[in-house]
Amino acid sequence: MNSDTAQTQFSCGQRQQLFAAMPSRTIWLIYAGDETIRNRDVDYPFRPQSDFWYLTGFAEPEATLALVSADVIAQLPEELKNQWQLNSSQEQAWLWLRPKDPLQERWQGRRLGVEAAVKKLAVQKAWSSDQRDTMLGSLLAYADEIHLSFSHIDYWANYLSGWIQQAQSKIRQGGQVPTRLINADETLHSMRRVKAPYEIEQMRQAAKLSVAAHLAAMQATRPGVFEYQVQSALEATARHAGAQRMAFNSIVAGGERACILHYTENQACLAEGELVLIDAGVEWQGYAGDISHTFPVSGRFTSAQQQLYQVVLDAQQAVIAMIKPGVAYEALHQTAAQVITEGLVELGILSGDLADLVNSKAYKAYFMHGTGHWLGLDVHDVGLYKHNNQSVVLAPGMVVTVEPGLYIDKDATEVAEHWRGIGIRIEDDVLVTETGSEVLTQGLPRQPEEIMSWMQQHRV
Repeated sequence: MNSDTAQTQFSCGQRQQLFAAMPSRTIWLIYAGDETIRNRDVDYPFRPQSDFWYLTGFAEPEATLALVSADVIAQLPEELKNQWQLNSSQEQAWLWLRPKDPLQERWQGRRLGVEAAVKKLAVQKAWSSDQRDTMLGSLLAYADEIHLSFSHIDYWANYLSGWIQQAQSKIRQGGQVPTRLINADETLHSMRRVKAPYEIEQMRQAAKLSVAAHLAAMQATRPGVFEYQVQSALEATARHAGAQRMAFNSIVAGGERACILHYTENQACLAEGELVLIDAGVEWQGYAGDISHTFPVSGRFTSAQQQLYQVVLDAQQAVIAMIKPGVAYEALHQTAAQVITEGLVELGILSGDLADLVNSKAYKAYFMHGTGHWLGLDVHDVGLYKHNNQSVVLAPGMVVTVEPGLYIDKDATEVAEHWRGIGIRIEDDVLVTETGSEVLTQGLPRQPEEIMSWMQQHRV
């Protein structure tokens, strides 16, 4: 089975799950997104909204998916059924997309087109996108509920009033106006949080390529090399392996710049005696890898660097060891905070009663972010962390990152000088399995001695 067929089968299966849970007289609407101009005649590379990709596997802009319950279709007047060539009253997935256009395709690239969409994407009906608004204005007159993403409500607001006005005009002909507008995010994002076997396969590949990219970055690192040169080695490895894009803007931060959590300038020269923090991940078939790796530019840790690194590594390993079904998500951060605080006390960076320091979150001066996040089609993937003020509990198929860190600013005069200007983050991607967990991003040297040995043997 080729990758396109596997993606189509997966997306079709996810649509069927939504249909099975769909209330009567319901329409779901999911939009792919528009191309965005970067400057003048230059567009940003287009990537469809993740919910749309999840349910279609289709990557063209300006496309809309509708999931229409069977009872909505059954109530349509014969005139509309004939006009839209509906020969079944079963639940249906409809798609509006850009039509074939030889002139536009000459300039901008091939389009799938309406005729091919039904077969390739396994939807029941497809039409040109310029028919969408008129058709939805008619369709909404036969639905009670409209489900759409409130995350993109600004987009939908531009059209809802027109569709509802059109539906209002059909009341005398037996139509109605939908009585409920429902946020689709809760149901759809709850589905996305637990990965299906097909998704796990793609995430393993994203993780594998991300590891290879980080190893290439390590090989390219030495004093006198610029951060962007390391970034180039990392991203070239991903592209050479067939990845379309990175999952997010790569961070290559040498020295004290690693204390900037989302540093992406990547312009400075790496110096002898510094650490370099790299946070980067490859996207594969829409799914993100996400790794953070910190190592010495020269190939050798200083004593202070190694001691701080070990604190972060101990925290990360402690969290990974506890991941299994039934564990509360918030317990992961609590464990990381406990281990980080213990380490900072042992090094003399924090002082006082350990329990008091943890409870007061004294560690946040140096570890100010969470221990991880959901991972999937989005780097910071969808899904709640708390429900009814209770922590979400880990379940098989969930994928989390584990990424504790320590960041001691160069101006942190409250600590001894040898600790200052050091930023460290260690991150892996972890799948919750039936019996425990699987680290997807295996393959990077993590222990300090392993890192130093690897760099001495493998740097080009």
